[in-house]
Amino acid sequence: MAKKILVSCGTAVATSTVVAKKVEETLKEKGYDVVVEQCKASEVPQKAEGADLIVTTTPVSDTKGTPVIQTLSFLTGFGIEDDIEKIIDHIK
Repeated sequence: MAKKILVSCGTAVATSTVVAKKVEETLKEKGYDVVVEQCKASEVPQKAEGADLIVTTTPVSDTKGTPVIQTLSFLTGFGIEDDIEKIIDHIK
């Protein structure tokens, strides 16, 4: 069964698109079945329920108990592998 990852940023336009694509591609290359959905940080409270993990580039609130990884590594290129390992730990 696919794991759902919610990717959020301030406006759900450019930043979350880049992060979502990198997360999805990397995890699928590693053999993980994931569904990645983008949203604005302000939409997290409505969309967190049902997600297995939230990956965000900005602080988010009211995540309904869903684990959160806040990172800029997918944008900067530094620390991506560490963050991928954190994501994998959460979706196993």
